[in-house]
Amino acid sequence: MPKIKPIGLVVCLLFILVFLAGCGTPPDRVHLTLWQGVNPPSNRAVLQKLVDKFNQSQTEVFIDSLYVGQPDQQIPKILAAVVGNAPPDLLWYNPTITGRLVELEAIQPIDNFLATSPLAAELDPALHSTMELEGHLWSIPFSANNIALFYRPSLLQEAGIKELPRTWSDLAQVAQKLSQNDRYGILLPLGKGEFTVFSWLPFLWSTGAELLENGVPNLNSRGAIEALSFWQTLVKQKYALLSQPERGYEEDNFFSGKVAMQISGSWALQFIASKGIDYGVMPLPYAKNPATAVGGENLFMFRTNPDRQKLAWKFMEYVLSEEFQTEWAIGTGYLPINLKAQRSPAYQAYLQANPLMAIFLRQMSTGKNRPIVYQYPRISQSLGRAIEEVLLKTKEPAIALSTAQKRLQ
Repeated sequence: MPKIKPIGLVVCLLFILVFLAGCGTPPDRVHLTLWQGVNPPSNRAVLQKLVDKFNQSQTEVFIDSLYVGQPDQQIPKILAAVVGNAPPDLLWYNPTITGRLVELEAIQPIDNFLATSPLAAELDPALHSTMELEGHLWSIPFSANNIALFYRPSLLQEAGIKELPRTWSDLAQVAQKLSQNDRYGILLPLGKGEFTVFSWLPFLWSTGAELLENGVPNLNSRGAIEALSFWQTLVKQKYALLSQPERGYEEDNFFSGKVAMQISGSWALQFIASKGIDYGVMPLPYAKNPATAVGGENLFMFRTNPDRQKLAWKFMEYVLSEEFQTEWAIGTGYLPINLKAQRSPAYQAYLQANPLMAIFLRQMSTGKNRPIVYQYPRISQSLGRAIEEVLLKTKEPAIALSTAQKRLQ
């Protein structure tokens, strides 16, 4: 019996998933698939509720929302589906994948769809840069977020800490006081994946350095070495606990009190609040300038056929709408990308009831987007390897970053 190659097995499994999902599709509707990696599970439930509402609102199309793993786990599945000519109709993913999908001619530009949509005027212009590559629009923003530092007030009080850290020096001192009795001051994400890079970038930006200089990657700048050295110091001094590989977004150690601080985003507010623990949020401490990484996912339309794409756009317009964005933001802690949703009475009431969200809203003014360039996946992979090597104590920051730069060249 011939052996099935791994990529062929993945494609076969994907076909099975699509078939099983299609079994529940009502008759006389076109079945479209949405691949997503929404977490935590409570946020996934909010998405499913909104998808159900869309499916019940019309009789043309039925959207099946399929959870296909965390972002780093999705890449092999996405590439296998494209190579096997079995892609989903829609993909929820961060916009840094844009260049790779454009190179593969896998996605459909949405310029013409958006140009005729009344919702174009309601889109927050701050997120336009996440949609564009070389003069074309390739996705729509699904939601926005940024990252900050969550902390346990009771643990800080127990350690005699009265002021929250503002600078790196403050953070190191606070982490030192908190690191006692089998407890660590802060959790740092371990792994070469995108979450680690995303969490580290504000530390780079706060030194005044950038990932690109004149459009060219510069991974071993003085600022990059300084930022990675700071993380190295926290680990060496045993002020920081490293997460499980590629699991830097999990909050178990934060909930149990094994760590007192953790880098996370507005998406985690609802989930953390549901655990019944004490918690607070502060802006990320900085070297020279306050900085945060603006994140969130976009929605991509794959190349299929004009009829399917037209129906896919119908769902994309629903995602852009005030109705969807208001309910999604209130239910998950993401920031709405629709201007009307931001100003809606319901969302304003939510902000009044959830004052910690104001920290994330204020940080948007100091936030930066990861560059939407063809080579970003390679930049991120090289940078992620360097961060991992330093945290695992196998290389010094200057050497690891110099090696990362050479890999790109």
